[in-house]
Amino acid sequence: MRARQAIVLHIAFKGRADSDSAWRDSEARLDEAVGLTAAIGLVVVAAQVVNVARPVPATLIGSGKLDEIAQAIHELGPEVVVVNAQLSPVQQRNLERAWQTKVVDRTALILEIFGERAKTREGRLQVELAHLTYQRSRLVRSWTHLERQRGGFGFLGGPGETQIETDRRLIGERLAKIRKELESVKRTRGLHREARRRVPYPIVALVGYTNAGKSTLFNTLTKAQVMAENLLFATLDPTMRAIKLPDRRQIILSDTVGFISDLPTELVAAFRATLEEVLEADLIVHVRDASHRESEAQKADVLKVLSTLGIDPGGERLLIEALNKIDLLPAEAREGLLAQNRAASSGPIAISALNGAGLDVLLERMTAVLGQERIIFHLDLDAADGEGLAWSYAHGQILERHDTEDGPRLEIAVDPQELERFTSRFGERLKAMPITNRIASG
Repeated sequence: MRARQAIVLHIAFKGRADSDSAWRDSEARLDEAVGLTAAIGLVVVAAQVVNVARPVPATLIGSGKLDEIAQAIHELGPEVVVVNAQLSPVQQRNLERAWQTKVVDRTALILEIFGERAKTREGRLQVELAHLTYQRSRLVRSWTHLERQRGGFGFLGGPGETQIETDRRLIGERLAKIRKELESVKRTRGLHREARRRVPYPIVALVGYTNAGKSTLFNTLTKAQVMAENLLFATLDPTMRAIKLPDRRQIILSDTVGFISDLPTELVAAFRATLEEVLEADLIVHVRDASHRESEAQKADVLKVLSTLGIDPGGERLLIEALNKIDLLPAEAREGLLAQNRAASSGPIAISALNGAGLDVLLERMTAVLGQERIIFHLDLDAADGEGLAWSYAHGQILERHDTEDGPRLEIAVDPQELERFTSRFGERLKAMPITNRIASG
């Protein structure tokens, strides 16, 4: 069976400053669109940048380019043309008529990828929610079957409803049902988060542009087998694993969906429940592809999505920047970045999730940053209180232990969220004031 073929077009608007991505390199954007197209198994037989001076309301691009592309389509015969831009329903209809082939825009392409990759029930529901929201926006009088009327029911049924009204009603009913199911899933995830708070372990979320290497880093640190390929949007459903930091402190590491420029608004809303893991995180590790020519632009896109979620990376939220894929850089540049790791106690950390370079520095930084939030206390226990001693080891980090005739005296680092439980359990035995403000980073 012949693989489905596609032509990919990136629309570059000349001199448009109102586009978030107008300043980015057009060839890089075209390469990204080709990667997105390949991610759903389409074979790209041609790809080009289409420069547009002024968008044409009916077709987005001018008649000259329209005819030129039509000729290429006639010669190559692709099953689909991918337009890396947002098309209105009317523009999509007119392009399909002019080119006599299926046309999908950037939003539809990303939705298609998400539809293929989502594995969990929540992921599938979110994809369907986004897809139906997008489809509802396409329900205009663009297609002949939408203009037919159905007969009324009963003797007083009237003229009935048009097909478009029926489609809108059915989509509306399904959307309402999905939202209700997602609320149930959201409550379940909330219960899981409450359970983790009772443990509790700090949550560290990996975020970054799609294909920056988050899942490879996740697998390397956790020894897990999460899908990690050189593929856009290889990970859609959140995955969490427990790991231990160098100070033997346990944390929960979360791998999240990759971000992308011009992320469809339908997906930002639909995947908010998934991205709530980022909102709940005690520390965010922003994984960047240091080898990508648009690494800085990708960073800006990620920070913009974080801002959309209500996270201010420049505010109080703890964030570490990891420059990944340094194994793809020239040796001199790679060694320079690794030297900076050793010399600096702040700033980006150069790593290779593939060969492990720099990961020791990353883990040490995570330990130090999370340690800044901890409070150190003296705790005096009775010699017979073995249960209390075991509880202290399970819920805090024992920095020092001195066994006396009366019982063990502990110097213990406590997470802020655990402080109330320690105070409730041990009362006066837990000294009211921290003995020092130093960082408990082992």
